[in-house]
Amino acid sequence: MLPRELIHKVRRIEIVTRSLVESLFSGEYHSTFKGKGMEFDQVREYQEGDDVRAIDWNVTARMNRPFIKEFTEERELVVLLAVDVSGSGDFGTAQHFKAEVAAEICSLLAFSAIRNNDKVGLLLFTDTVEKYIKPRKGKRHVLRVIRELLYSGPKSRGTDLNAALDHLNHVLKRRAVVFLVSDFITPVSCDKLLRVSARRHDLIAVRLYDPREESLPDVGLVEFEDAETLERIVVSTADESFRRRYESLRRAEDEALRSRMRRFGIDLIDVSTRGGYVDPLARFFRERGKRRMRAK
Repeated sequence: MLPRELIHKVRRIEIVTRSLVESLFSGEYHSTFKGKGMEFDQVREYQEGDDVRAIDWNVTARMNRPFIKEFTEERELVVLLAVDVSGSGDFGTAQHFKAEVAAEICSLLAFSAIRNNDKVGLLLFTDTVEKYIKPRKGKRHVLRVIRELLYSGPKSRGTDLNAALDHLNHVLKRRAVVFLVSDFITPVSCDKLLRVSARRHDLIAVRLYDPREESLPDVGLVEFEDAETLERIVVSTADESFRRRYESLRRAEDEALRSRMRRFGIDLIDVSTRGGYVDPLARFFRERGKRRMRAK
């Protein structure tokens, strides 16, 4: 039996994200991601302006007038949501924790996918694979995905993206659209598997961050606890040189991540716990759609 509070959370997320899908993201999602290819639909008589390369010469010869072949895009895709559920997700100084934002983003993507008749799967990971749900269709399946996101109860608190990337490369035999949702705060390099995964799949990184992770206010002595190792340390935020070093380190980490994603050809979507996820996702869909149109 699911707790009443969890049922309410699932229902709230369903209402919010389905509304966004219907009002904003359905068309954007459809135009952003390519289907598997073109599927034959029918033959019809040639009309002025039709592409002569589409003429069906066999039918044309039999009927003594030109006919063309029509094709439709084979839409069905596999969308995998690979979500970091490590301890650092339980952090947020704005409106929501990072884990809550991740759940809403994944719900929006999942409802967008099933609205376009695509399959949706879920991979939850920390420094190991916590749970894997095979891609399937349908609202009931998406609601299960949302419940797992909210109620997963991971066994570990650490982060290792290699565990997730290695697993998805083994279970996904065909090319898929993979949303890798994480704050990307990890002590372990994952460059090799990122490169491999980006070649095999359409890999999109969604980075979650909190404004307080970017800079520190001057509030005197503060005890910090690492959300993953639970290690504690006391620092003086009144020390201006310490605050500058911290901000410099964060900027360097940020640029290193962006450079890595550019090098591997991975789209990066930044989402703040304060600013919301609608605008960053909408911007990504628009830009991705424009790139697709230019490539045609």
